[in-house]
Amino acid sequence: MKKICLSFLFAFILCCQNSEKHSYTFYYWRTNLSLNTTEKETLNKTNTPYLYTRFFDIEKVNGKFQPIAVVTKDETFKTEKEIVPVVFIKNDVFYDITSEEIRFLANNVFSLIQKKQKDFGFKIAHEIQIDCDWTAGTNKEYFTFLTKLKEISGKQITCTLRLHQVKNSKLSGIPPVRKVYLMCYSTSSPLENSSRNSILDIPTLKDYLKSVNKYPIKIDVALPIYSWGIITNQLGKHKLINALSAKDLENPNFKKIGQDKVQVLKDGFYFGNYLNKGFTLKVEAITDDQLNEVKAFLDKKLSDYAIVYYHLDGKFVSDHKF
Repeated sequence: MKKICLSFLFAFILCCQNSEKHSYTFYYWRTNLSLNTTEKETLNKTNTPYLYTRFFDIEKVNGKFQPIAVVTKDETFKTEKEIVPVVFIKNDVFYDITSEEIRFLANNVFSLIQKKQKDFGFKIAHEIQIDCDWTAGTNKEYFTFLTKLKEISGKQITCTLRLHQVKNSKLSGIPPVRKVYLMCYSTSSPLENSSRNSILDIPTLKDYLKSVNKYPIKIDVALPIYSWGIITNQLGKHKLINALSAKDLENPNFKKIGQDKVQVLKDGFYFGNYLNKGFTLKVEAITDDQLNEVKAFLDKKLSDYAIVYYHLDGKFVSDHKF
């Protein structure tokens, strides 16, 4: 009996240790920086000093580099966390780009980051993260940009890593950074006709990450907690509605036709969109069981990693235990 009790105690301790193994924080991905009570409380419970905050996107408009959707801030956004700027750059920015343009882009990206940090009075982290879905056709130019940004800023430059860039690392190339953030989501397109969860299909993820343990750079992990709705019209065309949950489908004008899927019974405006009778609406979300399965898989592949959940929003965080 004593041996059984000791075995149970050991298993309990081990379980607790595993549940607390990974430090974690969040991405913040809204254009206007604000924090409600739930978001503040959730952020304060994180066990790292950082918040990864999207500052702006970079696109090429009429042949010129343009910052898009530059972040603003209201008085509710107050935190003691160090703010890590995240900049999303569209992959096509790096097509047909010269070395002079790469340096120009790096200078201007860092200048706008500095301006926003000064304007908002952020506690500044010694890291800048770049998010780009680079390909074999743009890796040389993108990697040069990362190197130039490090030289210009004097900061630690990190970048995101998508599943296909792990599976096809010889073709995609290895970025010149000390750490990458593995995006364990967007396993397929939500606009495809598929029964799979396009945010996170675990069999697909496991297939892409068979050899992730061989990746030559330190990996931290980005995990999804967001949800969305997929509208499908009578012609089979799709459209996304961000931040939709299963609770939003509880409407007398909707008929349930499947798991988290309804059919519209009456024409009207729903969630800011005009939906006709006969349209279908499917919600895709992520459960804690799914996240735990992903973490258990990664624990066997990676010796140690921190987690950044995507993303900090009261509608998402209230449904999860961190």
